[in-house]
Amino acid sequence: MVTADTDVVVIGAGAAGLAAGTRLRQAGLPFRIIEAASIPGGRAATDTTTLGVPFDLGCHWLHDARENPFTALADRLAFKVGRNTPSARRLHLGTRFATPEEKAQADAEMDQVFEAIIATGRAGRDIAASEAVGPPGRFGPLARHWLALMSAAGPDAVSCVDYAYYHDTDDNWPVLDGYGALVLAAAGVLPVTLDCPVSRIDRSGTRLKLETAQGVLTCRKVIVTVSTAVIASGRLAFAPALPVHFAEAFAALPLGFAEKVALLFDEDVFGMPERTALDAIDLVHPARAGASALLKPGGAPAALVHVAGPEAHAIAAEGEGALVGFALDVLGAAFGAGLKTRVKRSLVTRWAEMPYIGGAYSCALPGHAALRARLHEPLDERIFFAGEALGREAFSTCHGAHFSGLAAADAALAALKSAR
Repeated sequence: MVTADTDVVVIGAGAAGLAAGTRLRQAGLPFRIIEAASIPGGRAATDTTTLGVPFDLGCHWLHDARENPFTALADRLAFKVGRNTPSARRLHLGTRFATPEEKAQADAEMDQVFEAIIATGRAGRDIAASEAVGPPGRFGPLARHWLALMSAAGPDAVSCVDYAYYHDTDDNWPVLDGYGALVLAAAGVLPVTLDCPVSRIDRSGTRLKLETAQGVLTCRKVIVTVSTAVIASGRLAFAPALPVHFAEAFAALPLGFAEKVALLFDEDVFGMPERTALDAIDLVHPARAGASALLKPGGAPAALVHVAGPEAHAIAAEGEGALVGFALDVLGAAFGAGLKTRVKRSLVTRWAEMPYIGGAYSCALPGHAALRARLHEPLDERIFFAGEALGREAFSTCHGAHFSGLAAADAALAALKSAR
């Protein structure tokens, strides 16, 4: 592609961009999807080689599963979905496993923290989550860790109003064959150009002009599905510049830090049932990062260790090896340090370091929750935004991104129709 022209260009082939593409395909309109990476899917990505079983580098859970369109798509496409809870959920306290009484106390304390955040948000108080809760109790590190998993941010950077806006049905089912693979299968064949980052959208002329790594593309409408981090950083520029009304909104919705460490062992080192869940905190050193692990996914002698928030980000700043070491320390404390010598293979996700993504998922900064709504507005009636940050009550999720892509495509189609 040196120069080309079409009616609609979709920037980004993640869940939102692929959803927009399916809607445009249904409409029979000329369009193209251009993607910066060498593979489609964005944060919906399934690895099938590292562990010998499918595991998701990004989204994995069908959140709000009974209302999630990907649940029906998984059934139709014969993707296995885990409709039951994990075999067990254990809590490790740094030096030993929690007793059943301690586990119940920890769960109750964590429920109180989240109930306080949600109640504060629903009351319209757009303050930081840290201000909505009292002094941390004994199991405060667990609540802090789970808030980081849910928002990819620390409690000082989470808006209570934004957090409370999320619609949670408590139906969270894993896609055992891979959510990323499901997203690609559901999209089918679409006109996607890979390795084609867009550096600038020129909106000064009668047609939009996109400057890409493979040449110039002109069109009537653009659907932008790149992350808030990409736009806020200026990696995707606009000429004339993005109006302050929009720029403020993108800056107010940064992507936080949440990564996974995948570890394959030469044998079962856990002695636990398949898909046992483990939460790990350190009561002796409560400021340390927490971790959550899924043990023996697909029956493999493996673990997926989830880390999130500023404490985990600080570990990652020391390099990939530091995150692997942290994950092994967590597992070794629970199951014996000898497992560190049984590692066959490891993989660390690096969403925060990927220049065309820049983090995990969006969370509004305190005092800025209302700015999410701005991103649903079109720019010049020609540029439409989509992505997980625009998932309305399902923001930060794959199905929220999917909904936003459909909505952006519908808006672009309506604008084209009215212009005739």
